[in-house]
Amino acid sequence: MRIENVKPMLRVFSSEVDTGSREDNASKQESGASFRFDRNGNGSSIRSCLRRTAAALWRDSRGLAATEFAMIVPMMLVMLFGTIEVSSGVAVNRKVTLVARTLSDLTSQSRGVNDADVTNFLAASYGIMWPYNSAPVQATISELYIDPATSVARVQWSQGQAPRGTGSTVGIPPGLIGRDSSGNVLPNQYLIFSEVSYLYEPVLGYVISKAGIRLSDTTYTRPRKFSCVTYPTPASGIYPPCPTS
Repeated sequence: MRIENVKPMLRVFSSEVDTGSREDNASKQESGASFRFDRNGNGSSIRSCLRRTAAALWRDSRGLAATEFAMIVPMMLVMLFGTIEVSSGVAVNRKVTLVARTLSDLTSQSRGVNDADVTNFLAASYGIMWPYNSAPVQATISELYIDPATSVARVQWSQGQAPRGTGSTVGIPPGLIGRDSSGNVLPNQYLIFSEVSYLYEPVLGYVISKAGIRLSDTTYTRPRKFSCVTYPTPASGIYPPCPTS
């Protein structure tokens, strides 16, 4: 090998070594600069690193949908179960109204009733509550007499879970009081008065009310076949005149 061919190779090798040394030095300088401190002893590059990290977190939208879903789901579940409970409560309230109407209607069709008749009327009315539980139903059936002198309705008899006292007064709508053309109250007016209440307890109490909601309704009907309904049925089969006091 000739000597003139060796010199260029040495120059190339020396140039590569110098380049590598400069890169190592630059890397060391940058590494040293990353831990440089200012006059107050605070690491300036650490603050920039924190700023870059915070900015990256601010721009990062990964998991945003999952976070929104976790926040919305509880509200959606409360609305769902609340809608179910309200719908069920409306259905129960409608059945309470039907129970009151049925109880009053069955009683008003009789000439006289005894304890067995009242029990049967109550049982038939409670069947309307199906498929809901009929145990919370509280029903009372009474006969009212409207005094023509005072337009006051008084209890003639009362049976059920919470019977009213005989002779006690009951407020009735003015439209139920029959009057003649002169405005005078007509005599011999009787009303069959049914009262029904139901304690509705929602399945999920925290949605509506843990203690339950008291649903109630009343119905007035006039005796269908006779002026009044006698209680109890006379053993002799002879019905006394309708009471007027």
